[in-house]
Amino acid sequence: MARIVVIGGCGTVGSIAVQTLASYDDFDEIIVADLDYEGAQTCASEADASRCSAILVDASDPENVKDAIKGADIVLNVCGPFYKLGPIVLKAVIESGIDYVDVCDDFDATKNLLEMDEAAKKADITALTGMGGSPGVANLLAKFCADAMLDEVDAIDILHVHGGDVREGAAVIAHRIHSMLADIPMYLDGKFTTVKYFEESGMALEEDVEYPLIGTYRSYCYPHPETITLPNYIKCKRVTNLGCVIPPEYYSLIQNVVRLGIVGEEPIEVRGQQVVPLDFAISYILSQRDRILEETDFGEQRGCLKIRVRGILDGNPHEYDFSLASVGRAMGDSTGIPAAIGAILMYRGKVKGKGVLPPEACIVPMDLLLMMKEVLGLKEVTGEGSPLIIESIDHKGNVETIDI
Repeated sequence: MARIVVIGGCGTVGSIAVQTLASYDDFDEIIVADLDYEGAQTCASEADASRCSAILVDASDPENVKDAIKGADIVLNVCGPFYKLGPIVLKAVIESGIDYVDVCDDFDATKNLLEMDEAAKKADITALTGMGGSPGVANLLAKFCADAMLDEVDAIDILHVHGGDVREGAAVIAHRIHSMLADIPMYLDGKFTTVKYFEESGMALEEDVEYPLIGTYRSYCYPHPETITLPNYIKCKRVTNLGCVIPPEYYSLIQNVVRLGIVGEEPIEVRGQQVVPLDFAISYILSQRDRILEETDFGEQRGCLKIRVRGILDGNPHEYDFSLASVGRAMGDSTGIPAAIGAILMYRGKVKGKGVLPPEACIVPMDLLLMMKEVLGLKEVTGEGSPLIIESIDHKGNVETIDI
């Protein structure tokens, strides 16, 4: 009896992961574990009442996590924010001796998780971290390009835009705020360094990016962990991560709230009540979201993940752009589906190695691509009807759309 526990299973990402897992027969039991027990029950019944069930879990309580994951073959952690909860959950999982997958997109949390590598090896487990869209799919497409398409790699730029998701929770806003405040890691000129979002070091990397099917948008430095893991597995001189949220008016609101400094975590007194500025900021931003979407006539949720890889092919400069664009699909799809695929590949023995590993260290890229094709019901990995667009740009600027 194969059993998987999905921590954060009824959230925006988790619910998609649970639905994807339920569409396969690999797991006899799929446990939706969440602090929102009623939501977990609803998610379980909607996915597959015969195989899915719900339990209450507090991801900030290690002993509670251990109780929730007893008897599991794999733990899939999609509970954020990862900079707070990721290390707590993984430590509990390692101590329980269970294989693990997560979608951690916080670079500082990723650093903490990677530091648990020796502990995971001693426990003889595999902990796959960052198995979402960015990081996750982005890492594996970059690895595929480096291994099979270019003779040498010079630069990898991870670019992303999304907005209009039907569900957007406090953890998502907290992550965006955290991203703007952090020392943002980049790999520039063959060296690991950091830049600041609101300072010249970060602003120098900003660019207007053309995203297929979505449009051209100003994209800003993001502290995603590809920049600290990819250079360890792909020889290159540059790895960056830039992104934005649309509509720009909504993203600008978040930027301005952070600029004003209303993001402290120490309570202040407001008319006799103790208020945490960050909690207020998150609630205020969410309260304005629907108004902005309506005023901008935003329409359907949409997004795009673009991986731009530049290097040398047959002695000349060459570029490949991989774009996963979608209209009508939520952010949860682009993260939750790869997360579920990662868990299924792990159960099938396709994730190689012990310890704490990023996707590019332990997954064959084509295994992911073929499963994505299967999950999305596509006739081809690329081509008509596929969300994956690959453009080849030669040294003369000629652009060709290709199929792998």
